[in-house]
This record gives sequence, structure tokens and C-alpha cells, in this order.
Amino acid sequence: MAKLWGGETDKAVDNFPISGETIPLPVIHWLGRIKAGAARANAQLGLLDKGVATAIAEAGMGVARGEFDDQFPVDVFQTGSGTSSNMNTNEVIAKVASREIKGVTVHANDHVNMGQSSNDVFPSAVHLAALDEITHKLLPALEALEKSFAAKAKEFGGLVKAGRTHLMDAVPVTLGQEFAGYAAQVRLGTQRVKATLPRLGMIPLGGTATGTGLNTHPKFAKMVRDIMAKETNLKISAPADPFEAQANRDGLVEASAALKMVAVSLTKIANDLAWMGSGPRCGLGEIFLPELQKGSSIMPGKVNPVIPEVVMQVGAQVIGNDTAITVAGTQGNFELNVRIPLMARNLLQSVALLTSTATVFRTKCVDGIEPNLDGLLGHAEGTLAAATALNPYIGYDLATDIVKEATTSGRPLREVAREKGVDEATLNKALNLKKMAKGGLI
Repeated sequence: MAKLWGGETDKAVDNFPISGETIPLPVIHWLGRIKAGAARANAQLGLLDKGVATAIAEAGMGVARGEFDDQFPVDVFQTGSGTSSNMNTNEVIAKVASREIKGVTVHANDHVNMGQSSNDVFPSAVHLAALDEITHKLLPALEALEKSFAAKAKEFGGLVKAGRTHLMDAVPVTLGQEFAGYAAQVRLGTQRVKATLPRLGMIPLGGTATGTGLNTHPKFAKMVRDIMAKETNLKISAPADPFEAQANRDGLVEASAALKMVAVSLTKIANDLAWMGSGPRCGLGEIFLPELQKGSSIMPGKVNPVIPEVVMQVGAQVIGNDTAITVAGTQGNFELNVRIPLMARNLLQSVALLTSTATVFRTKCVDGIEPNLDGLLGHAEGTLAAATALNPYIGYDLATDIVKEATTSGRPLREVAREKGVDEATLNKALNLKKMAKGGLI
């Protein structure tokens, strides 16, 4: 496709040869949608010729649909307000719209950017891109993962195993209880992300350069929000205060923090699964993870927990992204934060990574996990922490002596307990592994 951008885009390409990575496409698509909505609103307000507005709106929606993705070459590490990408969008839409109207040249600033500034449009596009991607991609992926863990929790409900605290043997639990905990972690993470969406949907559109709304009609912002909300079914709302909305990007920082929490949860879960699947003979060997590929170029038959390893790497990346977003969020000076492209890059990357990772984690790992019945039972019967259930009958001190003797001698807990004078009826009652896993008094 022939070049559609103009001179301001060329300057930005020349000025910012930094990473070779451009602004995330969801942001570009939302810039196009905002321009389309703005043109329609300005026409309704009698500020823009209807023919010009229609051409701009059609071109803007073409950008929104991804028809001109190759026309946005500006590096993501650019001027901190995103002005270069806003100008790039204005130029592309003006060029496309001008082709549709004979005898009229659509102007990138006077027409396409009417009632707008990079300072309100670009952050609005970032917020709405994140809102859109989280709503329609990430949340469904997390909800499906939570259901997968919940199904496994039900499947594994009666399988007793050794609990572990400090990586040391603890009282028995069930594999189902552990997986129910994982399901709850994902569910709570999903709720945390959802809780950020109302503030993510508050956009500074209409504030123009500093939040005052200079050169824009007082009805403009609401009209554009209503147009976009109707088209997308997203909750897009006015800011709590126009100066708050323009001077900082706290909504992006908050959303990133929630994504970080999801990354932390998934990392913990993946680490547990890798440990439980370790072996097959010299590890914990409590579950079988799906065998997806050879685990070594030299050791025959070796299989590695590749999906949990991917999950943990993604978790580290998302946590790193959040750190950069947090720092960027502190960089608002007076009426504008000027680190928005970085925040856009990292937030949208985190959303995309967590979306694909949650899906892969579910389909290539969690759904295919099988219990190692022998390993589970062996550990359940072998944990000396089961002596905890004897405390109400024989006291902590005698139970401690029994555990120490069993540890030193390597003999079974029951055998040592009998030698210490504990009767068989008490042992049978107290050392019921399934009842122990249910908790309470036995």
C-alpha cells in the first residue's frame, strides 16, 4: 500500500529510531474510532461539513478495523504525550478521506483533529484499548481457566496427599483442596481486574490541551463517548474531574497493578504444579503433567514442565511491566503525564501476554493433569505431621517424642506410637487421613 501519512509522521520516524517497535495496534484502532466519533459529533453540532465528516468517519473506522495497520510506523518510544501517533492518525485519515471527496482537501488538524488535542485523545485511546482488550479477551480467558481448575478440584476431591508448609511435610490435605485454592486465586484475580474497569473507562476526551476544553464544544465529549459506547457496548464515562483525568494516568497504573496480581497468582500456581509433577522417580511425583515435547537434547525420555515454565516467565515480564508503568505514573507534571506511550506499550503487552498464557495454561496443562495415585497415597501415609491429630488425645509433648523417634528410626508413625503406649482405637480414630484433611476435631 502506498504511503498515506504526511510530513509530521516522517519527522517522528526520523526523530525516534529507538526500538523498531510501534504503538500497540489496539491503541491505533481506538484512535481511529475516536476520530470517527469526533467527526460525527462535530457534524451534529454544526461545526463540520457533513460530507467531510462522513468521509472522516469512514476513514477512521477503516483505521479501527485494521485496514491501515501498515501506515503507523512511529516508534513507541516517542514524545511522551503520544502527539506523534495522534498526528500520524490525523494524516492517514485526512489522506484517505480526501480521496472520497472531489474538490475538497480534508485537513489533518482543522478537520480530523477538530475539538481535540493529543493530550486528551491519545490517553483516551490507551484507556479504551485496554478496557476493550481486558473486557473481550483477558477476562474470558481467566474465567475459562478458573473453571478448569474448579473442574479438577471436583475430580480430585477425594485424593488425600501430604500438605506442605515451608516446603516441609505438613498435615494431610486433598489434591482437590489445593486445586480449589487455585481456582479461587484465579477467580479473585479476575474480580480485581474487573474492579478497575469503571475507572479505566473514564477518559479525558474533551479536555483538549490542559483540561479546560479550549476550542471544543461543551457537548462534544459526551456525544463522542455516547457514540463509541453504543458501538462497542463498553462503559465509557466522563472523568471525575477533567484536570485529574489529564494530569495523571492513575487508571492505567491501577489496572496494571491488578494485572500484576494475576501474574503473581499464576506464578505461584505454576510453581506448585511444577513441583508436584517433578520426578518421575526422584521428585514429588504427585501429578502427571501433559507430555508435550522432549525435555532434553541429550537425556533420553526426559520431559519438562514446559507450560508452567512459560507461565512463570510471563509472570516475571508482567511484574516488570508493572514496575515501569508505576514509575511512568509518577511522571505527571502539572497538567499532563508525559510517559503515556510507555504505559500503553507495557499495559497492552501485559494484557496480551496474560490472555494467551491463561489459554495455553488451561488447554495444554491444567485440562490434561492426571493424579499419580501411588505418589499421593505414599506421601499422605508418610507425613509425620499426621501426629498433629494425636495432640487432643495424648498431648503435644508425647506426640513430639513419637515424631522424633519415627524420624530418627525411619519407622512408621503408628508403630512408634504403639510403643509409646497409644492404644489402637485412638490411633484408628486420630490417624484417619481423609478426616484429617477435612479439618476440625477428629
